[in-house]
Amino acid sequence: MANRFILNETSYHGAGAINEIVSEFRNRGFKKAFVASDPGLLQFGITAKVTDLLDEACIPYVVYSNIQPNPTIENVKSGVKAFAESGADMIIAIGGGSSMDTSKAIGIINTNPEFADVRSLEGVAPTKKPCTPIFAVPTTAGTAAEVTINYVITDVEKKRKFVCVDVHDIPVVAFVDPDMMASMPAGLTAATGMDALTHAIEGYITAGAWELSDMFHITAIRMIAKSLRDAVNNDPDGRKAMALAQYVAGMGFSNVGLGVDHSMAHTLSAYYNMPHGKACATLLPTVMAYNAPVTGEKYRDIADAFGVAGAYEMPLEEAREAAINAVKKLGEDVGIVMSLKGVVPAEDIDALSADAFKDACTPGNPRPVTVADIKEMFLSLI
Repeated sequence: MANRFILNETSYHGAGAINEIVSEFRNRGFKKAFVASDPGLLQFGITAKVTDLLDEACIPYVVYSNIQPNPTIENVKSGVKAFAESGADMIIAIGGGSSMDTSKAIGIINTNPEFADVRSLEGVAPTKKPCTPIFAVPTTAGTAAEVTINYVITDVEKKRKFVCVDVHDIPVVAFVDPDMMASMPAGLTAATGMDALTHAIEGYITAGAWELSDMFHITAIRMIAKSLRDAVNNDPDGRKAMALAQYVAGMGFSNVGLGVDHSMAHTLSAYYNMPHGKACATLLPTVMAYNAPVTGEKYRDIADAFGVAGAYEMPLEEAREAAINAVKKLGEDVGIVMSLKGVVPAEDIDALSADAFKDACTPGNPRPVTVADIKEMFLSLI
């Protein structure tokens, strides 16, 4: 069976990358932009870094900001309506995964109106047309939504998140500018950075992993291990490295999938509105320990990427433990509490576990997992 690999068409990287937005807009013949960004980014002037460029170039645009941290079906519906009324012919998504996921859903429904019921997009949706063209401008170094074919929407009514996988939703251009991430507070930098690490580690060991995806994932792991602490301390070099590392991880996992860490994290966000990155980070060492027996030599590579001396000489079980401990230490160093105590009531565990098992990411886990296995992992953290 052939392995498929899909990447976005064009990307710009490094300080000042957003300055290329105007030329890309004009070269592609667009007429008006629909700028999708969340209220916080508008309030603190981050969105203005892009809209000022549009103003200077006399490019018309409208701003849509009805976007929540875990975007909902209602956010998408109102966005589809706003886009239809705007007269725009493209979308500029500014923000983290929330802005980009909302934009992907809006763009897909705009060109595939038969999927107006957002729930119909869950899983691998059989859409026929590419979404409305999207320029993606990430402001966090974590989700890599600017290079992936995935997006996640929250169904508030049913208290669940659902994953949509669609080759038609990928942004046409990404502008990965660390200057757009410089104002991220330390806690958000830590959580999104650990989300990127989770992408890289899950992608490296997932059932669908192969040589090409492995290349991206181990590189991302090495970069994150070296740079996340500096990024949290707002070191410019650390910010720059993390901006690239999360994108590199995205190039991999978008093509081979994730695992049960993300399944469990999705339920935590849906039930308690827990930030996605923090949920992933909290679960990561526990899920790594569960998966360790079926990972072959890959935890040696992870340990080595974290700078563990002698990772290739020590016994395999010791190397696996070293990799897990290195990941846990990084999380603790950047302020992640590796516990769900006080967050998850014991009476919710059965429902959480059942929902996580049904999540779209579960089949990609390298070790087969049952509802009972997921329940045991949740219980170990409370």
